[in-house]
Amino acid sequence: MESFPQPRVVVSKCLGFEHCRYDGSVINDPFVAMLEPHVDFIKVCPEKEIGLGVPRSPIRLVQENKHKRVFQPATGKDVTDEMARFIDDFLGNLEPVDGFILKHRSPSCGLGSVKIYYGFEEKVNHFRGKGMFGEAILQSHGSLPVEDEGRLRNFSIREHFLTRLYTMAAFREFKQNPSMKGLVNFHTNNKMLFMAHNQNTMKELGRITANHEQHPLEKVIGSYEVLMRKMLASMPRFTSWINVLQHAFGFISDGLNSEEKNFFLNSVEEYRDERIPLSTLIKLLKSYALRFNQEYLLRQTFLNPFPLDLVQITDSGKGRNM
Repeated sequence: MESFPQPRVVVSKCLGFEHCRYDGSVINDPFVAMLEPHVDFIKVCPEKEIGLGVPRSPIRLVQENKHKRVFQPATGKDVTDEMARFIDDFLGNLEPVDGFILKHRSPSCGLGSVKIYYGFEEKVNHFRGKGMFGEAILQSHGSLPVEDEGRLRNFSIREHFLTRLYTMAAFREFKQNPSMKGLVNFHTNNKMLFMAHNQNTMKELGRITANHEQHPLEKVIGSYEVLMRKMLASMPRFTSWINVLQHAFGFISDGLNSEEKNFFLNSVEEYRDERIPLSTLIKLLKSYALRFNQEYLLRQTFLNPFPLDLVQITDSGKGRNM
């Protein structure tokens, strides 16, 4: 049975955990519910934490002199300072985490599409931007996987989020007992996953791991992590995945007969033409790796980047990254 790390994820408390929305409701999000047994959630509701209560009159964001104000129209309260203090305290005391899932369009937690008004008057124009807490998260932890539950309904975005999340969790666990040997093992196990994201960066990570300059371990790990986070921020292109599939195929092709080889190569072309999903080819590669006991391939995280229980394809995400 596959072994996976236990990611630590900050999540908006209203996403299935507590009736803390302004109207006293809770959002039962199926992905968050599915993820709960596999991660350690750190639940947060900024609006409740600053004493606004449940239920409460809604707050709104107001742009004033290039600064955001948090305003409660029904009471006339400006709670910007209270929100700022909460954010500073929360982030200042937050232990290392691997990712964030925040409430879509929330004036506190939203990562985008949040209404920001041009004034305090009742009827005034607005534009779209980030919530105050969500923006602070992106500024302080933007190199980690940070998403809202709305975007995570898309299969491609969700798969990318999970892959980054579990990679970050594995690296955090490695850092709890760091060594050069451990870094070499981590890089080796993720080599093909990294190749799919950016082959040149994967090679640069390999050079950092080799450490020919004999830098201190702490510096090596720091340089590796910064570059890895930057690389994983973007989804792999499908052409990069084809390169990885062909590279992995080279490890087991000698054991296959001509019909099997042609079947796999034709399947790669079907993936190129969007007739079959990537997962079909990955499963096929894993079956070959098991058949020939190809230990190097079986170590590769791209074959199993996150628990199978979290795979769900019935959603709005039908496309792929070009």
